[in-house]
Amino acid sequence: MLSFMSDLTHFKDGRPHMVDVSEKLASKREATAEAIIKLPLEARTALDRGGVGKGDPLLVAQLAGIMGAKKTSDLIPLCHPIPLSSVDVNIERTELGVRVTATARTTNQTGVEMEALTAVSVAALTVYDMLKAVSKGIEISSIRLLSKMGGKSGDWVAQD
Repeated sequence: MLSFMSDLTHFKDGRPHMVDVSEKLASKREATAEAIIKLPLEARTALDRGGVGKGDPLLVAQLAGIMGAKKTSDLIPLCHPIPLSSVDVNIERTELGVRVTATARTTNQTGVEMEALTAVSVAALTVYDMLKAVSKGIEISSIRLLSKMGGKSGDWVAQD
């Protein structure tokens, strides 16, 4: 077995497994993630005009992000299905494109980092889908966790 695998919670005896959280106490947990999307000029222009005939790209992406968070355990093999208390997806225009942030909350035995990361990922991919007709040069340049609260490992905030 590779030495680093002993530090990974999703591996046991060198094989993948879903972590047993049955002994953990449920507690309030929250995570916030972001995605940065760089849009070429023609995509920014189409966004300013309301999209390319499929509807408002940012509203559709916001809804897609919420739906993505709810489906995280269907997409990530070893994620626990988590009853989410809330998912808040915000999309804001930037000078060069769009910034997506998502905050997921639960009271559960495991965290919601993956739900927040999935929300921004799906929202970013939806922006691409909604604007790809005018530019294939859209770039999803960053997907990262910004913060997490709660759980055994405690609070964490990204250092910029």
